[in-house]
Amino acid sequence: MIRALAVLLLCQLAGEVLTRTFGLPVPGPVNGLVIFGFILLLFRQPLLAFADVEKTADGILGTLGLLFIPAGVGVVQQLGLLGTYWPAIIATLVLSTLITMLVTVGTFLWVKKLIGVPT
Repeated sequence: MIRALAVLLLCQLAGEVLTRTFGLPVPGPVNGLVIFGFILLLFRQPLLAFADVEKTADGILGTLGLLFIPAGVGVVQQLGLLGTYWPAIIATLVLSTLITMLVTVGTFLWVKKLIGVPT
């Protein structure tokens, strides 16, 4: 598990170095993921260092929900502000959801027409 975690962190570090060196507009961890993907594509046979990566990544993803706790605490700290502006917040949430749904349906219909799928 330590070896797999080291591989993941080294790929993330390499992505961060790449991003900062070349001033790329993509976050370092995303570049690290691309580097990790290229390494996996280059070596058809999994390397010994990559043997436990899937299990380690599943463990990390299993605890990902803990990252939502600070956001929840922030919401609770701002309850007074939320109480003051709740109508505007609700209206914004509903309106943005509707706009997103309409744009998604429009895009789906446009692509469907573009590729010629009959209705």
